[in-house]
Amino acid sequence: MRKSILSIFLFLALGLFVLTSFTSREEYTAKTGDRSRFIQVSADFPLEEEPVDRSSKDRIVSFSDVLEDVTPAIVGVYPSRIVKVYENRRSSNPLEEMLRRYYGLPTPRRDDDEEPEERKLPQGMGSGVIISPDGYILTNNHVVSDDRGNVADEIEVQLNDGRRVTAEIVGKDERTDIAVIKVEAGELPSVKMADSDNLKVGDIVFAVGNPLSVGLTVTMGIVSATGRSGLSILGEGGYENFIQTDASINPGNSGGGLIDAEGRLVGINTAIISRTGGNIGIGFAIPITLARNIMLSLVESGTVQRGLLGVRPANLTPDLAEAFGHEGTSGALVQFVEEGLPASNAGIRRGDIVVDIGGKKIETMNDLRLTVASMPPGTPVIVTVMREGEKHEFEVTLSDMENPYSLGAGSSGELLKGVVLEPISSQHRDTYNLPDRVDGVVVTDIKRGSPHIRSLREGMVIVEINDQPVEDLSSVASVLRKGANKLWTFDRGSFGFQVIRVE
Repeated sequence: MRKSILSIFLFLALGLFVLTSFTSREEYTAKTGDRSRFIQVSADFPLEEEPVDRSSKDRIVSFSDVLEDVTPAIVGVYPSRIVKVYENRRSSNPLEEMLRRYYGLPTPRRDDDEEPEERKLPQGMGSGVIISPDGYILTNNHVVSDDRGNVADEIEVQLNDGRRVTAEIVGKDERTDIAVIKVEAGELPSVKMADSDNLKVGDIVFAVGNPLSVGLTVTMGIVSATGRSGLSILGEGGYENFIQTDASINPGNSGGGLIDAEGRLVGINTAIISRTGGNIGIGFAIPITLARNIMLSLVESGTVQRGLLGVRPANLTPDLAEAFGHEGTSGALVQFVEEGLPASNAGIRRGDIVVDIGGKKIETMNDLRLTVASMPPGTPVIVTVMREGEKHEFEVTLSDMENPYSLGAGSSGELLKGVVLEPISSQHRDTYNLPDRVDGVVVTDIKRGSPHIRSLREGMVIVEINDQPVEDLSSVASVLRKGANKLWTFDRGSFGFQVIRVE
């Protein structure tokens, strides 16, 4: 009997302890801040108890009907290099071959009638999108070119029906990584293009191409971001404005299509970011609005003509915006204005903040670069800037990026190809240790591949050209002539003559 009474007493005591501990959780948590001991749902963070509505009969279970009209227009692209070899040129003696390779032993003579044999060496693989029934195909420049920018000797295209036909290069543009090729194969299936500016994050997209040469492959994802730039995928001077997607893109997908849920082309798949070389869900495509503009220019002229404003822009930071009395950080700050170029001629000044060009809102310096470069030389455009808190509009006629000081659009050549010249400023005098007695224009950069790289160098001052003093870029343009030009320069503390040739 005593044992029964004791058991009942212990049971009641245990229940009272448990009840007390539960009722004191909130009080204990509030006093100590220790939320690791108890898990509770606060009234401030309610849970929705209704499950997902699964009663709808309109759920999409397949996109096969959308893609069946698209996939026939996606092709495989196979570039090759043609080399010539002589079958009997190498000796069968390994020792003799080693002496020839490492010690310069002469190559044995071949018969005069011996003809070299041509061999085709595969250069890679990629994809392409048929844009028109007559055979125009959009792809990437890096698909049809090698690492040095040389175009493949031969390009073959594998069509969806199994045919393999030879393609010709219509044109290519390294700065956007776009190339246009063409095949003659009768009436071909083609895709419709949609305005990629309408894409929004979360839109469903499909990457269609020929990854790793396994054959036509479709992967699905969403638009992860738009307007991606500053990734250095296209190198210095490239125009990056990528669509980011998690649709699987792998080697061989380059040049293939990024397709929206309506079966329309919205981008050209171009690159991935990966530590392994394979897809990890960070892929990039060139927006079709940009690719289409490049394609039209390449088809019409074989080259891309880009407009030039003549300013050096920068992005606005909160501190810069406050210092310039500008609300927000939208816009591109003008850090430098090139004398003699359209912006300077129109009255735009250093310190202006460009907020609109031709009706297109400018949010960043990349917006400014892309907007101006997408317009052909000679285009008249209204540039809206904020200056000391007030809005100003300037009418500007863009010049040619390849020939900044030409009066007309579409001319070829450049002021000094690959050479950046600037009027001497106090900052230049400090940077390059230039004395006050030296006037002219200073070389601030020479691009790789410039024909003047042996004659000019960074920090060199051009004082005279063809015996005429030069003080700014417009005066340089006025005295330069085709052929040999005589330069009187100041470099490393001494004066001297240089000769450059302008084609």
